[in-house]
Parts: sequence; C-alpha cells; structure tokens
Amino acid sequence: MPRPQEFDTEAVVAAVRDVFWDKGFEQTSVPELERVTGLNRSSLYNAFGSKRGLFDAAVQDYLDRVVRPRLRILTGEPTSPDAAIRYYRSLSAALGALPDELSSRGCLLLNSAAGFAAHDDTQRAVVDAYRSELAAALAHALHVLDPSSSPAVLERRTRILSALSISALLLSRVNRSEAVALADAAIEQLGEWSRAAGQR
Repeated sequence: MPRPQEFDTEAVVAAVRDVFWDKGFEQTSVPELERVTGLNRSSLYNAFGSKRGLFDAAVQDYLDRVVRPRLRILTGEPTSPDAAIRYYRSLSAALGALPDELSSRGCLLLNSAAGFAAHDDTQRAVVDAYRSELAAALAHALHVLDPSSSPAVLERRTRILSALSISALLLSRVNRSEAVALADAAIEQLGEWSRAAGQR
C-alpha cells in the first residue's frame, strides 16, 4: 500500500516554478529541485512522474497565478475602453519595479521558446497557446477601445501589441529599461488609436 503524500503540492510546485523560471528547464538539475523542495527524487517523481512532469506543473501554475490574473485586465467584464492602456501601464510598472535579483527572469513560457521548445512539440504548443490567449485578450480590449475598427485593422493592431508585449518580456532579461520603453511605446500607440477613435 503506497504511503500517503506528506507535502503541500502547491508549495512544491511554486518552489520548482521559481527555479525553472530563473534557470530554464535544461539548466535546472534534479538535485537543485530536491534542495528547494526538501524532497528526494523518489518523492518528486512519485508525485509528478519526472523532471518534465514537474516543469509542466510549474508552467500550469505560472499560467494560473502569473499570466491569467494580468490578462484579466483585458478581458474582465464589463471591459473599459482604457483596459489595454491599463494592462501596459501595469506591465511597465512591473518590469520597472523588479528587484535586481529577479530582473533577468523574463517570462517562463517565452524563455522556453528561446530554448528547448524549439525541439519539443509539447512545449511549442504550450507557448503558442499562450501567444493565442494573449492575442485574444488584446483583441477583445482593442475592440472595446474602437468598436468601429474593421477586422483587418483589429488583427493588425493585435499583432503590433502582441509583438511589443513579447519583446518587452524577452528583453527584460538583458535590458530592463528598454523593456519598459517597449511597454511605454504600446501605451503611446494605444493613446493615438484612442484619440483617432474619438474623432470619428
């Protein structure tokens, strides 16, 4: 009869998430995961199956606790016309306020896109699903900002803002001030679109 689990799964996932976020999947060792969780390999593998199982749990936790709460600014109902501007203000503030020891973290998902997701179909699909979720949230907020914009204009604007978000999160790992400037550029562009919509 298997022994009952004697640890807090959420706390373990949060601990390994931060290690994977800092170092990436490939550079994170199992002994390091043992150290941060206080659990041995067999306990971790019994609960999660493998190092990859731990990473997948960490990614889901990252989506649920980091990504989706921020996207709710864009999708919460009723959505205000300034939702996209508030989203980028929040992103700019978050990037600018990161302590030095966290400033090179970037985005857990996008970091993997620049690493092992290039040769891992499962992780590639996860990253692309994140991109689609971000784009859908932005498109929703942009439609509220300018309901009269055509589908083609909405799609183009969504791509521009998605690219600025992704670029800011990737660049924050090496140049925080430029990452903040990209988020601020999105705010400026949104202001122009908002003023143009108001003049119609």
